[in-house]
Amino acid sequence: MGLFDSPWHVLILLVVVLLLFGAKRLPGSARSLGQAMRIFKAETRGLRGEDEAADHRPATPAPQQIPAADSAPAAEAQRAEAQRTNQPG
Repeated sequence: MGLFDSPWHVLILLVVVLLLFGAKRLPGSARSLGQAMRIFKAETRGLRGEDEAADHRPATPAPQQIPAADSAPAAEAQRAEAQRTNQPG
């Protein structure tokens, strides 16, 4: 048995909402709720579109790193510095 099985349940719910919020604030509240629902629906559509676009995008290979031509002298300088600092002075 659900909440809205009979029209009486819906009518009682509407009366309670009308009493809680008042007749003057009810249209504005309904308008705000509708606008929030539209924004929520647009955002979920946008997220779903981004996910589908990501699924269809080909994976880009990682760029290959090319060693620099002057990396050998730099490595030699680092080794020399390490040896110099490890020797007692």
